[in-house]
Amino acid sequence: MERRLLREQVYATLRDWIIQGILQPGEQLRDHELARKLQVSRTPVREALRRLEDEGLVQTSAQRWTRVAPLDPGEAQRLYPIVWTLEALAVRLAFPHLTPGDLEAMVQANQRLAEALAQGDAVAASAADRDFHQVLVERARNPELAAILESLKLKLLRLETTYFGSSLAGEKSVAEHEAILAALTRRDAAAAEQAVVANWQNSLQRMTAQPVRRR
Repeated sequence: MERRLLREQVYATLRDWIIQGILQPGEQLRDHELARKLQVSRTPVREALRRLEDEGLVQTSAQRWTRVAPLDPGEAQRLYPIVWTLEALAVRLAFPHLTPGDLEAMVQANQRLAEALAQGDAVAASAADRDFHQVLVERARNPELAAILESLKLKLLRLETTYFGSSLAGEKSVAEHEAILAALTRRDAAAAEQAVVANWQNSLQRMTAQPVRRR
């Protein structure tokens, strides 16, 4: 159990370092250096790097080098339409099960998003945005749908953190979340579904309008 927990901790730490930009796009990753920083052996580091490679956050080349995968703005163009289609389904499935407590959780997540943007904290803003949408995904009560969305959103996390570095873009997301909440509050399922899709579509437009640094 302890070894499994250690593997998970090493994986989660390296993933967060990549998403937060502590490990930069294109930066070479040496397992012995990472092991020293994390104060662990090289084995859990190597296992974590293989897992991160499977998730598209790390690249390797014939055992010659391992690096943080470069940012790929085209990935958003490919994945966002899938995400908004699946989240529209999530809204449809979640709608009969939503409670006042669920709506309050979404309100609070949106408030955290606004506060994080005001403080210039892109990582916290991205997390709050995910919390907002996750309420709908969880209330859909479909584990397979949740797993697919989790996998897709993990691939987009770095781009979204960059996106939320722009307060103007993020503030528009706050307003769009309010439109989603308004539709849910008045029990208009079709409008809520449309508002969720519009939020993702508008976010994609704003994201692709921003220059993204590659390495």
